[in-house]
This record gives sequence, C-alpha cells and structure tokens, in this order.
Amino acid sequence: MRILVTGVSGYVGAALAPALEREGHRVRGFARSPERVAEAGVVLDELVTGDALTGAGLEEAMDGVEVAYYLIHSMEGAAGGAFPEQERRGAERFAETARAAGVRRVVYLGGLVPREGDASRHLASRLAVEESLLGATPESIALRASIVIGARSRSFRFLVRLIERLPVLALPAWRHNRTRPIDGRDMLAFLVAAASAPAALSGRSWDIAGPDTVTYEQLIERIAESMLVGRPKLGLGFTMTPLAAQFAAAVAGEDPALIEPLMEGLEHDLLPRDDAAAGAFGIRLHSFDAAVERALRDWESTEEVAAR
Repeated sequence: MRILVTGVSGYVGAALAPALEREGHRVRGFARSPERVAEAGVVLDELVTGDALTGAGLEEAMDGVEVAYYLIHSMEGAAGGAFPEQERRGAERFAETARAAGVRRVVYLGGLVPREGDASRHLASRLAVEESLLGATPESIALRASIVIGARSRSFRFLVRLIERLPVLALPAWRHNRTRPIDGRDMLAFLVAAASAPAALSGRSWDIAGPDTVTYEQLIERIAESMLVGRPKLGLGFTMTPLAAQFAAAVAGEDPALIEPLMEGLEHDLLPRDDAAAGAFGIRLHSFDAAVERALRDWESTEEVAAR
C-alpha cells in the first residue's frame, strides 16, 4: 500500500520509512527540509517538502495515500512555551486533510500518561493530538510509549550525556517514580505492524511498553552500568524542574525547550494501562538491559561514547 511518513528526518521517521519499504509498501516522505532528510541517511523515491503545522504541502503529500503516520512534535521553537496550542492546531489540520483525501488510517506515536495526577504540559498535549488524529478516520491507531531506548532517541542520548559529563548525579524527588522503557526495535515493530493491523485493533490507543518496570533512579543506574562507569548519586527532596532542566540541558548540549517539558512528565509513574498490545500486534519484547546494550553498540558504531 502507499504510505505517508511525516517527520521522516527524525529518529522514528528515518527508521520507519525503510522498515515499511522492506515490508513491500510504497513510502512517501514528508519533511520541512530535504537536506535534513539526506543527513539522516533516508533515500526515498517520493519526498514532499512542507510543514504539517501550517498545512503547506499536506494535500500533495496525502494524495493517493492509504495510511499516514504522524510523527511530529513542536516543543522546540514554540514561543513562550506555546507548543500545546501549536501542536493541537497542527494535528487538527492534519486530520482534516487526511479525511478529505480519503486516507484510511492515521497512525500516531504519543506518550504514556499517568494513571493518577494531572498529565504534564507535554503529555496533555500528546493526548489532545491523539484525540484529533483518532477522530480523523474510524481505522486510526494511536500508540503510547514511555522512554524509547535507541541510539538516535534524544531522551536516551540525553541521559547518556548526563552520565558521561556529571561527576555526581543529582537525582530530584521524581527518582522514585516508575516507568516501562521500550526498546527502539520494539517501538519500530509496533509502528510497522500498525499499517496493516486488522480493523478490530483500530479506532483506539494502545500502550506499548517494555517488559521491565524501573524507577528513574534504576534506569539511570543501569544505563551507567552498561557504560561501565560509576557515578556517586545525590538524592534530592525537591524537583525545581525549570532550573534543573536548564542546567541539565546545558550539560548534555540539548535544547531546554525540549528538556523542560520532558522532565515535567517524570513527576508521576508512567506505566501502561495493560499489557495487551504485544499480543495483539504480535510483538516479542526485548528486555531493558538488552535494549540499552544494543543502543550503546549502535551509537558506538558511528560515534564515540566517551565514558565507555
């Protein structure tokens, strides 16, 4: 089938497009910058240049498409932290265009949400986007994941850089909260399966998660162990997320506009509602430690991980 992959220059899109082609699908990419697509190593017969947030190029991109993947976020570059409204408008525009073009299914990758307590700005925005996209067509599918463990995953790379560069790991109060990280290979397998999943699995969201539950403190400890480094830890009784995010982003060489919303999401457990997704989509899950080892090995194949 003909499939549209947006955000094809990003971590997820750049891996998904060739994976779908290997399954025999005809893939059309959509991105703001052809140069960034080339830098990501993605080669496609069809690439439409445009901007999903403004709608530029969307009609052309969706022409003749059966399944469209929405792999876009706009936390960076949104003035004054206004990304939730920007993301909502972009998702609504995408859904409207997909409906008008007769797209059969939209597939969206969002984030796990807390079972208790209010969702952070980032996760609440993901839910609003999910609602718009699930309403685009009756057969749409939303997948919700926690931290993705992969060599190009910015969340994973951020943690590795902090472990590398900080002599002491200061862990805020959210260190005791729990989550279920997912191997990037498993996340990709879910996305590929979603394209041709039976209609009985559509029209809803699915929580996708790895098999291992870890606290954020354990997550950092086990990444450090795989990196063969030891770092003393300092447990803090507070969060101070805005200040901590600025400091952590500077240490890791990341954008604070991305890191602060991500860190806000750590203030509650982020666990799946159930474990039905793996069986429903036929996915065999990798363990957390296997995921970390694979991600570090893939990273080291192109770039040195200084602490190793």
